[in-house]
Amino acid sequence: MENQHGEAVETPSQNKASMGKIGFMGIFAVACVLFGSHAGGGFATGNQATQNYVTHGWVGVFTSVLAMLLLVLTIRECMIMYNTRGLKSYKELFETLYHPLDKLEIVFEIYFYIMVICAVGAVISGAATLFTELGIMPYLVAVVVVGVILLFLTIFGYKLVSQVSTVMSVIILICCAVIFIMGINAKAGEIGAIFSAAELPNGILLPILDAFKYAGFQAVVIPTMIKCGQPLKTQRNATKAMSISFVLNAAALALSCIMLLGWYADFTAAGATEIPTLYICQQLGVDSLYWFYNIALFLCFVSTGVTTVFGVVARFENVRPLIKINKPIIRRVIVSACVMILSMAVSMVGLSNIIQYGYGYCGYVGIVIIIIPFLTVGVYKNRKFIKAHPEFRK
Repeated sequence: MENQHGEAVETPSQNKASMGKIGFMGIFAVACVLFGSHAGGGFATGNQATQNYVTHGWVGVFTSVLAMLLLVLTIRECMIMYNTRGLKSYKELFETLYHPLDKLEIVFEIYFYIMVICAVGAVISGAATLFTELGIMPYLVAVVVVGVILLFLTIFGYKLVSQVSTVMSVIILICCAVIFIMGINAKAGEIGAIFSAAELPNGILLPILDAFKYAGFQAVVIPTMIKCGQPLKTQRNATKAMSISFVLNAAALALSCIMLLGWYADFTAAGATEIPTLYICQQLGVDSLYWFYNIALFLCFVSTGVTTVFGVVARFENVRPLIKINKPIIRRVIVSACVMILSMAVSMVGLSNIIQYGYGYCGYVGIVIIIIPFLTVGVYKNRKFIKAHPEFRK
């Protein structure tokens, strides 16, 4: 079998023996990791959806689906390449993708570190803002509390991450579905008028570019996805997991965009652009739903933070300076703590600024170094490899 540079390292039959079978729940758990990582900033707050889709009018609903399609197709190719070659880290994954220009992998490293700090900073900022809005604790105290929670959850390995994401995803999905449906129903007239007018305030090219950009910065979750997707040894299983994830993510994001379109004038006039879905939930006047949403939103933030930070932990817990520490849990604490400290500092600039500038610029980089390469070169290399080793197709 070939390694990341195409060199023979072991036979396919040796790898095939370790494939094993994975049931629906195992596949569903992997799908939920992506859903959980996307939920917090992606659609639960309404902030990212507003900035990337709602400002473009009705077409934003469709470009949000395009963004999710680009993302799941990219991650599918990542998992196929990672599992079929028996790779050990995302460093090897990108070396395989870029080979023979292996050193280009460092570009992803730089992108990844910046995006992780921005993403976790956004999570901490959003959760701290939620605590402040509810009057639970001051912003600075909330920042520390959220940081400690994320630290705790990211030191116990990918199995816990998958389990936590599965539970959180079910709660988030149910809660957000209720809010989105009620919110859409309350503004059905306004939403209908927007689609009937069919106006394109920013044309068509910018909304499409924003869809690619959105997929570009959401791709920060790739290191976590390939780690949690290790049980998906075949192309078919990777396809199943990403198909489920596409349905969950695209449906939730599109519904949030439709709801936000109807409420856009209201929450912008009220100055509630930081967490617009929270404002909408308040206006619906259902107290139980309002508190349920707050709980689900907090779970969204935690889920996004855990899946994002875990990618860094998986990358650095076995580096040479730390490998001398015998206990893996201590190594994970050290790496996770470093990320948390930097992210808490970034969270001070606020959720909207992090998304607009940090996510925005990294998204453009992600298009060039991740989305386009995996959907072109990655597809070609995977198809060629699986044609030579058809046992990985099943």
